[in-house]
Amino acid sequence: MSIVPFTIAIPDAALADLRERLARTRWPGEIGDNSQWQMGTNLAYLRDLVAYWQEQYDWRAREAEMNALPQFRTEIDGVPIHFVHAKGKGPNPVPLIINHGWPWTWWDMRKIIGPLSDPAAYGGDPADSFDVICPSLPGYGFSSPLTTPGIHFTQAGDLYVKLMDRLGYDRFGTQGGDIGAAVSTMLGHRHADRVMGVHVHLLIPLGGQQPAPEDFEEHELAGGARMMDYYSTGSGYMHIQRTKPQTISYAMHDSPVGLAAWLVEKRRDWADTGGEIESVWSRDELLDNVMIYWLTETYLSAAMYYYNPGQGDGIKGDFINDNQPMVPVPTGVLQFAGDVWNLPRKWADRVYNVQSWKVEERGGHFAPAEKPDVIVSDLRQFFRRFR
Repeated sequence: MSIVPFTIAIPDAALADLRERLARTRWPGEIGDNSQWQMGTNLAYLRDLVAYWQEQYDWRAREAEMNALPQFRTEIDGVPIHFVHAKGKGPNPVPLIINHGWPWTWWDMRKIIGPLSDPAAYGGDPADSFDVICPSLPGYGFSSPLTTPGIHFTQAGDLYVKLMDRLGYDRFGTQGGDIGAAVSTMLGHRHADRVMGVHVHLLIPLGGQQPAPEDFEEHELAGGARMMDYYSTGSGYMHIQRTKPQTISYAMHDSPVGLAAWLVEKRRDWADTGGEIESVWSRDELLDNVMIYWLTETYLSAAMYYYNPGQGDGIKGDFINDNQPMVPVPTGVLQFAGDVWNLPRKWADRVYNVQSWKVEERGGHFAPAEKPDVIVSDLRQFFRRFR
């Protein structure tokens, strides 16, 4: 299938249906103190956000802003792929796939697309330009509808290699966080002959390669403690999506407020908000994310990225060898101290060919949206070695 330009054009009927559903919301109460969101999304905050959604949020204006980016669609092996392709304005642009995670969308990457593709327009050096390819993960957003079973981060990476073939790129770099980091990691493992460099802002243990206690230096213990806290108090969503994604999908596909509650909580807890969600996110940004999931009806196909890797033998068959490091291509690691966890350098050196290592004191899980300047600077510096 050919690559065709894509413009977001949500039917008026879909927006009218949303308005009706919001107006009919049946609200629960709160039993006990939930002022710190300790039981989940705070009722008063969500009511206020939904009122803004009904009265002030302007999807058509946001849609127009999204459509300012050059978007395309294609189909590879029966899987629809939506992507931004921003060609670099410089003497030797490096092709770079930037990969989002869950509960993200491609729109979370928008603040880094311009500075990476056109550095001079943002005060940078044109010699640092990239050809930026930013796909929606298969089954997320406008890479839908997804009917192919079993898709997760490994298959997404394999599809992206074919996308790069279709775009005419032989060698390329890859960057990502969250599930996008898993995509980038498996690209660097399975396609080392094509990937010049991997850059991640979250380290994810794949295939049971968990760090051992002795891997942590004293200054790294806080990152490990955050991981333990995340698993004990913040990972309920993961267990549900790993085990019964179909069951919860009925609620998520029927109730826009329920979907908003599910997604907005992560924006508060995983970003470096200090508990004040709007210190990082505008209300429009929070609702943009919800709207993309809602309007494309992709909650279930996105949640399957948690379920699919655990089926059968899991991802064991996805590894093409047991070499160490698992990712032999040069790797840049940029961790943020406000993320859900940080993993130790000793562990990372066993898994990746680490050539660049930094830990930023501020910033959280959604770094391309929270700290775009930091991500852009580190990417420029890391990929200069390949120019």
